[in-house]
Amino acid sequence: MPRLVECVPNISEGRARDTIEAIAAEIRGVPGVALLDVDPGADTNRTVYTFVGAPESVVEAAVRMARKAAALIDMSRHTGAHPRIGAVDVCPIVPVSEITMSECVDVARALGRRLADELQIPIFFYEHAATRDERRSLANIRAGEYEGLREKLANAAWAPDCGPAAFNARLGATVVGAREFLIAYNVNLNTRDKRLAHEVALHIREAGRLQRDDRGNVVTSADGTPARIPGRLKATRAIGWYIDEYRQAQVSINLLDFRSTALHVVFETVKEEAERLGLRVTGSELVGMVPLQPMVDAGRFYLRQQRRSPGAPEPELIDLAVRSLGLEQLAPFDPQKKIVEYAVRTPAPLMSLAVSRFVDEVSSNTPVPGGGSASALAGSLGAALAAMVANLSVGRSSDDEELGEMSQRAQATKQALAEIVDEDARAFNRVMDAIRLPRATEVERRAREQALQAAYRRAAEVPLEAARLSLAVLDHARVAAFKGRTEAASDAGTAALLARAAVEGASLNVLINLKTLDDDVFVRASRGEVDRMRVHARQICDEIVDRIHSRFENREVMS
Repeated sequence: MPRLVECVPNISEGRARDTIEAIAAEIRGVPGVALLDVDPGADTNRTVYTFVGAPESVVEAAVRMARKAAALIDMSRHTGAHPRIGAVDVCPIVPVSEITMSECVDVARALGRRLADELQIPIFFYEHAATRDERRSLANIRAGEYEGLREKLANAAWAPDCGPAAFNARLGATVVGAREFLIAYNVNLNTRDKRLAHEVALHIREAGRLQRDDRGNVVTSADGTPARIPGRLKATRAIGWYIDEYRQAQVSINLLDFRSTALHVVFETVKEEAERLGLRVTGSELVGMVPLQPMVDAGRFYLRQQRRSPGAPEPELIDLAVRSLGLEQLAPFDPQKKIVEYAVRTPAPLMSLAVSRFVDEVSSNTPVPGGGSASALAGSLGAALAAMVANLSVGRSSDDEELGEMSQRAQATKQALAEIVDEDARAFNRVMDAIRLPRATEVERRAREQALQAAYRRAAEVPLEAARLSLAVLDHARVAAFKGRTEAASDAGTAALLARAAVEGASLNVLINLKTLDDDVFVRASRGEVDRMRVHARQICDEIVDRIHSRFENREVMS
């Protein structure tokens, strides 16, 4: 998966379409960022933008967005139903894939410092990025709103985390934070009675319900606060409601942290609680977008329920999750539009070709796709074969757990190598672009040489990563050969041979690009790594193939 964060800034303007679009245009103008949604509200006079990308690109888009908002919005004239404290009211950074919350905190704080420096406004950090406990809550920071901000800033206890502690009448202040991805998720019930749906919600949500005595009175704790009976699921908010359009009640859920409570766990828990009340779950719906990981986790969960290997290809996992969660009961579910990573991923023109067309492209008189792409594809095929052997063997082996884990790793390696097929072509094209740069003047020559060095380095780094991944495929193939079904031994051996070929081919592509580089430290380190990988690949491959030949020569009994 790519390294992605989501940013969901709330801007204090929901009526002026020109302003809303001008801010959106700033976000769209940043390479590597996908603007997924623009949601204005006239009554709240507020617009929520949702965009996704690599952390560095998202920070740049957020800064440009804030700069434009600062030029167009005057908080001294703002009115609206929603609480707010500034022109850019709140700007959270949300982890999507391959990034930790701790890293998102760093991203959020770096963003906050840039906004403070460029706009000269007070910045407060909240949620995971908060610098003190009383600032974790957005509501606490925003208490008093824009109208009370001057007085708030005069209180030393509310000195901003960065930026001036002075009231900016035009822009107010901005709250920047890091929080988990919020999944808006509704589970459908075969009833129109919203009271029953709410009863289910009370059982599952973390806050649970108020505790009452035999007379129905609320029980209080020793400190006088109402006592509560906690619900079953952490990081879960829920209510019950009736939707006339669907003619059925729903348990409406905000899943605040899918890493602590999985999406499929929510669905299964609602099913259990509904059955206690004589109800049936008929399906569910995702409101807005969802990260890839909870969908993959759901697919794997339902495969395990069927006593099958969890190492299925990603499209199969997604399809199974959609069907098992009933996500198409109310409307079609298009993964390309509903899953964040799919909506923003880089096009892969080579891997999108039919096999016959790809082979024709390789054989044509153009240098792309070349040996680097072909090596990555060979490694990807090797990983696919290793996963296949594991998936065929699970349920028929005493090593099911190890094989299941290997098949998941092999699928991930397969996908990473498949992405390198196109990335290698892009790296070559960057070299060609650098070669074509002008060199009429000394300044142009220096710029061209710098661009060439960067492009050649990237052209070496890409196949170097392909070689590393292909070496990992050999480890997958060894598990397949030694633990998998004997009938599939030839497939495990083929996986090993493809992986070794991929290591050798990728290594050649590393070495040819190292010849042009001036960075002696990088060149020596890369040559040494290539040499070690080639030796290791040969040893593992020979071990696997010799083991398989021994099986065949001894006419080992098929199992």
